[in-house]
Amino acid sequence: MQFLIESGDVLLEGFLATLRMLALTVLLALPLGVVLAAMRISPVPSLRWVATGFTELLRNTPLTLVFFLLVFVVPRLGVVVDFQISAVIALTLYTAPFYAEAIRSGVNSVPVGQAEAARSVGLTFSQTARFVIIPQALRSVVPPLINVTIALTKNTSVAGGFLVFELFASSRRLANSYADETIAIFLAVAACYLLVTIPLGRIADRLEKKVAVMR
Repeated sequence: MQFLIESGDVLLEGFLATLRMLALTVLLALPLGVVLAAMRISPVPSLRWVATGFTELLRNTPLTLVFFLLVFVVPRLGVVVDFQISAVIALTLYTAPFYAEAIRSGVNSVPVGQAEAARSVGLTFSQTARFVIIPQALRSVVPPLINVTIALTKNTSVAGGFLVFELFASSRRLANSYADETIAIFLAVAACYLLVTIPLGRIADRLEKKVAVMR
């Protein structure tokens, strides 16, 4: 484990870069997911079509291809963006539809009679969503959102293949310097990912049990 003492700062730098990428993506993808979910349940057909098309396209496109388009193709069109920013945009576009589907599934779990009762007393669509549907949907939507975030944590490793320095990329740099410690290096990297995913998984389990009790 000598390499950890000598190059622990490289691993820490990569871990912090991954955390920053994760935090920025969640801050951008979650609001976008809320908008997409709202559009998918909107009474306006055009909004539903746009949201459905965007969601299905991104959910069925490999993340590697999304990265490739943003990192290599978009700059050829004259839009030059820093690799770090491109990585966050790619992760945001890819993750937002999964957040949207998790939110939409929570909304669909609310009995239809709730919305009908709200409309019968004169509430608009936005008022019904804000005061009736969303408060009830939140009880069941948080665990799936956390599961999407766990998947996002692992997806950040794709950025390392597109000239972005993060946790997985730091492992490659260490492996080049300490070839005899490759197994230990990747075990250390795996432990860093587990530091994020295990607590998130425990939180999701607790919330899921609490929601089951509330129901």
